[in-house]
Amino acid sequence: MACPKNSITYNATSCACGIGQLLNRNSGSCEIFGWPSTISSDKDVNYSGVSFAETIFAFDRIRKFTQSQAIFLEATLVMLLSWLLFCFFLRFTKLGDGRNIWFNLRWWITRLDVFFSTRHWLDDQQILKKRKTELGGTFSVASWIVFIGLFAALLYQIITKRTMEVHNVRATNSPDLISFENDLEFNITAVSDMSCSNLRGIGNLVTGNPGFSDFKVSSLSTFGNYTCRNTTSGPTVNFKCSKCRLTNDYFYISWHFVDLPDSPAAAVGFQFNFTCKNGSNKKEMSYVSGTLRNGSILDERPVTFRGTEGNVLKFNLFPRIYHHLHDLKLIQPLFHEFIPGSVYRDTAQLQASMGRSADGILNTTLFINYLSAYIVEIDHENILGPVSFLADLGGLYCISIGIFFYLLVQCEYRIKNLRNEDTIFRRIRRRRKALDHWDKLRRYVAYTWDCSILVDDAIKTTTMSAICGLARPPASPTSSNSGRGPPRTKMQQSIMPNKKPGLSIEKNVVPQPASLEMTSFDSASSLAHGDNIPNKKSISQSSQSHPISHSADDTIPPPPPMEFSEGSSGSEVDAIDIKKKFQLLYDYNVLLREKLIDTQSLLNKLAANASTSSTTEHGA
Repeated sequence: MACPKNSITYNATSCACGIGQLLNRNSGSCEIFGWPSTISSDKDVNYSGVSFAETIFAFDRIRKFTQSQAIFLEATLVMLLSWLLFCFFLRFTKLGDGRNIWFNLRWWITRLDVFFSTRHWLDDQQILKKRKTELGGTFSVASWIVFIGLFAALLYQIITKRTMEVHNVRATNSPDLISFENDLEFNITAVSDMSCSNLRGIGNLVTGNPGFSDFKVSSLSTFGNYTCRNTTSGPTVNFKCSKCRLTNDYFYISWHFVDLPDSPAAAVGFQFNFTCKNGSNKKEMSYVSGTLRNGSILDERPVTFRGTEGNVLKFNLFPRIYHHLHDLKLIQPLFHEFIPGSVYRDTAQLQASMGRSADGILNTTLFINYLSAYIVEIDHENILGPVSFLADLGGLYCISIGIFFYLLVQCEYRIKNLRNEDTIFRRIRRRRKALDHWDKLRRYVAYTWDCSILVDDAIKTTTMSAICGLARPPASPTSSNSGRGPPRTKMQQSIMPNKKPGLSIEKNVVPQPASLEMTSFDSASSLAHGDNIPNKKSISQSSQSHPISHSADDTIPPPPPMEFSEGSSGSEVDAIDIKKKFQLLYDYNVLLREKLIDTQSLLNKLAANASTSSTTEHGA
């Protein structure tokens, strides 16, 4: 057969891979073994069983992503900056008349002022009043954001670091060591192109110290079982011991690989995995694993292990008692040292070694040191109580409030317009509500009596319903007052009784000044409905914009027009115009009162003259 690519030859006919190389059977070439030298072990007990949820959702990645408090602090900073930027740009929007969405957003931000209301900047000698400003609402929400973020970080710290692991080392006695029953399993792989056919010399167990009385060689079957299986990395030797009770401090297990045709005894590294499980609790385990390429110094230079000198892998076993896990007794394996044997770093030396039959061997020794003189007791102590938690919580609250209170005071101290912004918001909101109530009142009056009370006859058109804002219900065909507004209710009849076309006044009834305003409203509404004037249209046309004046004529002038001019906003009535109209109504009622008094005095004179004449006639 042809030699693989990048291979070396020995004995003129045989082929082998070079220093630190393995045969890649797919490509048919020798390649450098590139696995780095690593040693890994558990810091505490690990769970051997993997749950379905952890496999599906990859909780390990989530733990790595949230393994520090930085994620909570970064999220808090992002939310805080987003809120402050939103409020900053919102302040450049127009308030308008209080009906747009920007005013509503800014108004509700002022309602969120829960921390700093009545604590804003106040001038001297002013009464303390309840205040809710937009800046206060912004900083109140910012305080909440910072407090919640810090509180989440505090909870994370409490969950992850609420306890402290305490290790106590004490001397042991025989009953303590006998109580440790663990399942031990050791796997060591010679990374090479060999197979289990190269394995020789396994089956003995050496205990004790060489040269002392406790030194003993026994069969490996008294300790446990061993097997060998072929893997892609090379032959793997497996040792298992169920419910082992270690009574000796030192254990040696040795084996070696020999040359076979086209399969020399050589390796480029070793891989190992040592696990311990509790005999009664299969769920928890401790382990140590790693890859070795060039001794304990973890040198990464490629080498090839071959020769009579043995390669020793040393491990230490620590008996541990976990009191926080129901007094779990578990042996902790730790990798101590790797002592390389015959190592080749030069290609020529490796070719010469492969040509010598005396070097056709790879010795491996497993050395276990059981540190049975002491037992490590492990327990967890809680380092955070309820009092310290409340103290930390109160400190976070004070920090979040104090930061933004300082910023608020500085802003209001330097920008005086911010001190009265709550007054501006309340004034706009009150004005909007007043206009809404005024519109409701106008609609009610227009619906109850008629649009003619609010709108002058001169501007009445077919679109009267649009002007009034609300259409009246149609009158009943059988109604007796069709064309004169809706039928009056009992209350309206009691307030505004039906009057005859003529002027009928009871004797000795004179309106008092206190009831003058109500009389003027009744008279104005009666005249507006046409109760006393037959031709309402002609009167309204003849009385456009004429002031009320006293004349010598006995004719009663028509009522003043009630046409209101619209304000600047289109739907708002000017207050000065309303005062003028009320003044005209007041003058008109004064005129009617004077006419009524004159009429009453005239009637009294006529009655007196009539009684005098009748007395004279009877006397005659």
